[in-house]
Amino acid sequence: MTGFLIQATLYLFAMVIAVPLATRAGLGSVLGYLCAGILIGPVLGLSGSEMTDLQHFSEFGVVMMLFLIGLELEPRALWAMRDKLVGLGGLQVLLTMALVTAVSLAFHQTLPVAVALGMIFSLSSTAIVLQTLNEKRLMQTAGGRSAFAVLLTQDIAVIPMLALLPLLALPGARAVAKAEAAGDHPVSRFIDSMPGWGVTLMTLAAVAFIIIAGHYLVRPVFRFVHGARLREINTAMALLIVVGIASLMSLVGLSPALGTFLAGVVLADSEFRHELESDIEPFKGLLMGLFFITVGAGINFAVITAQPFQIIALVAALVAVKAGVLYVLARIFRLKGADRGLFTLGLAQAGEFGFVLVSFAVSQRILPTPVAEKVLVLIALSMLITPLLFILNEQLSRRLRREDDGPDADEIDEQQPIIIAGVGRFGQVVNRMVTMSGFRTTVLDADLKTIQLMRTFGFKAYFGDPTRPDLLAAAGLAKAQVLVVCLDDKASANRLVAYARSVRPDLHIIARARDRIHVFELYKAGANDIVRELFDSSLRAARYVLENVGLNEFEASELEKVFFKIDRAAVRDLAQAWKPGVPIEQNPDYIQRTRELNAELEAAMLKSFARREDKSEEPEATPATPLDSRS
Repeated sequence: MTGFLIQATLYLFAMVIAVPLATRAGLGSVLGYLCAGILIGPVLGLSGSEMTDLQHFSEFGVVMMLFLIGLELEPRALWAMRDKLVGLGGLQVLLTMALVTAVSLAFHQTLPVAVALGMIFSLSSTAIVLQTLNEKRLMQTAGGRSAFAVLLTQDIAVIPMLALLPLLALPGARAVAKAEAAGDHPVSRFIDSMPGWGVTLMTLAAVAFIIIAGHYLVRPVFRFVHGARLREINTAMALLIVVGIASLMSLVGLSPALGTFLAGVVLADSEFRHELESDIEPFKGLLMGLFFITVGAGINFAVITAQPFQIIALVAALVAVKAGVLYVLARIFRLKGADRGLFTLGLAQAGEFGFVLVSFAVSQRILPTPVAEKVLVLIALSMLITPLLFILNEQLSRRLRREDDGPDADEIDEQQPIIIAGVGRFGQVVNRMVTMSGFRTTVLDADLKTIQLMRTFGFKAYFGDPTRPDLLAAAGLAKAQVLVVCLDDKASANRLVAYARSVRPDLHIIARARDRIHVFELYKAGANDIVRELFDSSLRAARYVLENVGLNEFEASELEKVFFKIDRAAVRDLAQAWKPGVPIEQNPDYIQRTRELNAELEAAMLKSFARREDKSEEPEATPATPLDSRS
């Protein structure tokens, strides 16, 4: 017991230290977990015989992740993805298998070994890729959705791979492997004793049971359990579904991850879907982290140090082969720009199911042990560099955005006194109110689809990057009265405000700010009026709250006005204490002044509330200044 607690403390300590450091450095959590595992295992040698057991235990993180993914996909959504699942995903698996098999044969591997290697290296890391896509909020991009379709196809393809691998072994070796693999569990022994057609029927029956139970059994049982109104019992029920299905699929020789994914799809339209997600998510996160640590700790550095240049060359060749296939498919399926790069580099590694296939191939006497050890190292190293591939993709995407001018900017044929830069959700409302009040505007935006949509509804707008000096000059910056900066990107907004102020010191600049820190940045850049995008809507929501807890409309409105006046003055005050480039939590002057201003604001609000019945008396407020007049 003591040894287990010490190991648990070690792994948790590695998590809470390495992962925050990696995320702060912009490397992502996955690389932090992998580095923690390398530190625990190969570097310090603190991992022992428990590593194999931990790997099997942590693989439930992948199983739970596939269950949660299934909960997000209704059967109709899966059917809508059929082209990408069969076309994009199927071609990726088959082409990569064929290419790796051919290369392996060229290096004098036998046909069974070459085919097994093709299967193993055709898979990518579902765990790392999906975790990274979610962290970087890339799942909803075209590249992210295409990568997800390929990963889903690969997970499904593991089933026929496991079924075909025994056929690659010599008959004598297959008989020995089957005898050794005979399970101790009576169900396993019974299934092993069945003829081939019986095993197939048993497998189909297990899949049918999952589908039928998901529709007709799980829901009434969940309602019964939910009636106890105990959160821990609901959690136990969620874990029972996942662990039970994983056990059933393992008994019939199928992938537990695929079984739980199928169950998740069946339960996707259940009323208990969100509760299942919230119950499983914490376990999934911890187990996924543990899985990545065991991958890092399991890297056999003795194999690397024995032939370092060969290992590095093989990893580079693996990534190059997979990236080449993915790039060709990305072009065939018309992925463009950053989406093509994300798809190509994001999936160019081997996957965690490769460990399963290697173990199975060794047990079936297909892969010799020396080859298997080298393959395991290649899989682990390719997974280790995956976060670096995502970082490389980000750098390439930025460079492509700078170098690719895209469609030519529109020729601006008229100049108006009001220039609006950016017409997203914020800019559109500004433009509608101004134009419907009888004033003319010149609207600029770098999103062609947004411009085309505006034109559909009868609003005139011009396509082009609003931060370009030549475009601003053509829009009439030299003669404009007001510039409204509504750009989503904070850096672009700051750059535009600074440039416009340098060219036109007399120009009135109104800028949208994402948050209070952005207010300070825009103020330094030279904006006159700064509007926090959620400030006014948040005040309205707070006023509605006050109106529904006992205050009348007048009283709530008066408190809203007091808060507005004092808070906008406080922003001006805090701008003097703010230091560019210094996090606010590391700025004691800013923190101290914020506390003082919050106390003053609370006192003023309470004072106003106490005399709310005296409508003739106005609450005190600090006079407005250029910064706080709209912020």
